[in-house]
Amino acid sequence: MSAFLAVLVTVLVVLHGVPWWVLVMAPDWPASVTTCATILTVLVAAGFPLAMWRGHGARHRDGLAVAGDTWLGLIWLLFSWSVVGGVADLVLAVSGAPYPDRTRWIAGLTVAWVALLATWGFWQARRVPAVRHLDVGIPRLGAGLDGLRVALLTDTHFGPIDRARWSAGVARAVNGLDADIVAHAGDIADGSVDLRRAQAAPLGTIRAREARVYITGNHEYMSGALEWSTHMGELGWTVLHNSHVLIRRNGSTLALAGVDDRTAAGSGVPGHGADLPTALAGIESDTPVLLLAHQPRQVRESAAAGIDLQLSGHTHGGQIWPFHLIVRAEQGVLHGLSRHGQRTVLYTSRGSGFWGPPFRVFAPSEITLLTLRAGSAEPTPA
Repeated sequence: MSAFLAVLVTVLVVLHGVPWWVLVMAPDWPASVTTCATILTVLVAAGFPLAMWRGHGARHRDGLAVAGDTWLGLIWLLFSWSVVGGVADLVLAVSGAPYPDRTRWIAGLTVAWVALLATWGFWQARRVPAVRHLDVGIPRLGAGLDGLRVALLTDTHFGPIDRARWSAGVARAVNGLDADIVAHAGDIADGSVDLRRAQAAPLGTIRAREARVYITGNHEYMSGALEWSTHMGELGWTVLHNSHVLIRRNGSTLALAGVDDRTAAGSGVPGHGADLPTALAGIESDTPVLLLAHQPRQVRESAAAGIDLQLSGHTHGGQIWPFHLIVRAEQGVLHGLSRHGQRTVLYTSRGSGFWGPPFRVFAPSEITLLTLRAGSAEPTPA
């Protein structure tokens, strides 16, 4: 516990301390401004973890969660761009720019830029995602399934901000694609079914010609994975809990498989844990496999098993720049198409919703429509 508190305090001090220095202390504002801004920084830094704890704790006080999440996004933006501003100040100092004019200009421009990014990022996060169209070649796919259309949703993260209208808009957008398969690759919500039922309800209106399938993400294991799996079944979706279904058309077959999230085994949820061999059991060796796995890094096992196409989410494309650097280092990929091993193609979605901070900065959300093509080895944009 002492180590956790030490890390927490260090993170809070760094996140708030860098903007405080660049925006408040370095510009040499009048003493009254510096004092008020310093007091405000201390109060916000102290109140932030309390809002997160009370908001996301067992009682789920959504108002406090929204306040904490929003400040998390804002302080990350302020921290990131204050670092950029600090570097700019050093360059200008070496070039002979006068003090404190240069530091005051940097502070003002940083605050204005962050305000602009936050406004734009808020709109980006709350809009119904644009549809990204891709053709993906699967050499083993039979001619009878050439042109199969797969609509991918992931990371809807229904949470403390009521997004029932947004969810309905997403459902309308997906239905407009007339997809053969609609897949939800996990992280459906932050909170229990009882708390987020209204936001998830429009998922029950989504249509698909062949199948609607869903897998768990890591956030389900903090929000009631069993309850969400049951609820998605009630909404008419097939839950691929280390299992598969077969799609047959015109003499050709595709196995549509799904595995639990890689965190499931340590979650304490009985019977849950990513188990690719079980998901693939009974599939004939010459049948191509499309696998849903929430985290891109699960592609290591997929490539070893010879999976043809894996669809994942989890990364959010970084969600708020420059967090993408951390995500890429942890997952190996950030978004888009990538090839792994001799056969496996991975598509990583930026996600359809957002987690926590209601901002998306240089990481737009998406609904993805993948058209599967037989015989082509290279994935290409449509």
